[in-house]
Amino acid sequence: GTSRQIPQTIIIGVRKGGTRALLEMLDIHPNIVVAATEVHFFDWDENYVKGIDWYRNLMPCSSGNQITIEKTPGYFTSPQAPERIHDMNSSIKLLLILRDPTERVISDYTQVYYNRVESHKPVQLFEDIVIKNGALNTKYKAIQRSLYDVHMEKWLKHFSLDQIHIVDGNTLIKDPLPELQKVERFLNLPSRIMSSNFYFNQTKGFYCIRSDGRERCLHESKGRPHPLVNNTVLEQLYSYFREHNAKFYRMVNHSFDWH
Repeated sequence: GTSRQIPQTIIIGVRKGGTRALLEMLDIHPNIVVAATEVHFFDWDENYVKGIDWYRNLMPCSSGNQITIEKTPGYFTSPQAPERIHDMNSSIKLLLILRDPTERVISDYTQVYYNRVESHKPVQLFEDIVIKNGALNTKYKAIQRSLYDVHMEKWLKHFSLDQIHIVDGNTLIKDPLPELQKVERFLNLPSRIMSSNFYFNQTKGFYCIRSDGRERCLHESKGRPHPLVNNTVLEQLYSYFREHNAKFYRMVNHSFDWH
């Protein structure tokens, strides 16, 4: 009585915003099934040309009372993804998890840094990438990805604001339950996720998941320590994002506790 369905909900981003944590936490819910890997169907042309049946076959099996969710953080910043998702299902519900844009930039850098170290490739200091000739390097991809207003504008051309639920990534890490309860309401699901599904792991410094008699934490690559960043550079980033954040708050009729 189960079959593979095209997702009724997609976590569209943002990279280093907490998408994996959100997906793993939603997977607790009995009415949710989640795709195991990032699919990159709507943002990678080489996958998109394979067609909708290829996409469906990558989804888990689900029953009639379950919704399928996939997450690909690259969708949010992709120029093609909004229109392509709209073409598939114009009434789909989208989840967007965001965090302080400066923190997101540093986290983005940290992931690349560790990947390069593990591959024995040369690495650069954060400040040497972010500052060029004494000024902020606004062309740095990690900074571009944190311009939430610029990307959101593209999504709002294809979807109404009530189809996009924004999860506060900073709050999700500190206190997961209230954010997850908002998602349950947004998806019209019965309230099934409880405080007993989480426990704080002192070693890792964030919440881990307890469900079906099992305990699991996010992969060791999550929650890696960030480099200490020069205060002057931090202030330059805060200053640069301030106007973009204000514009984003107006777009979504909601403000966040960002610098």
